[in-house]
Amino acid sequence: MKVTALIRTFSYNGVSLPDTDPKMTPAEVMNFYTSTMYPELTSAVIEGPDESNGKLRYSFRKAVGTKG
Repeated sequence: MKVTALIRTFSYNGVSLPDTDPKMTPAEVMNFYTSTMYPELTSAVIEGPDESNGKLRYSFRKAVGTKG
C-alpha cells in the first residue's frame, strides 16, 4: 500500500492562492491572507475541501449578510 499526501489548493474570488504552510489549518491560511493581502477575508467562510485529482481544494467565500 502506498500513502501519498494530498496537495492543498486555496482560492478566493477566482484567484488561486498558494498553500503557505501545509502544517497550518485552512483557517490559519485564511488568517495569513487576511493580514497580508485580502483584509476582506475577515468575514469570509471556508468551503471544502473537495477532492479532485489528488488535490484538496478549499475556497474562501465572503459571507453574505445584511447590514444594520
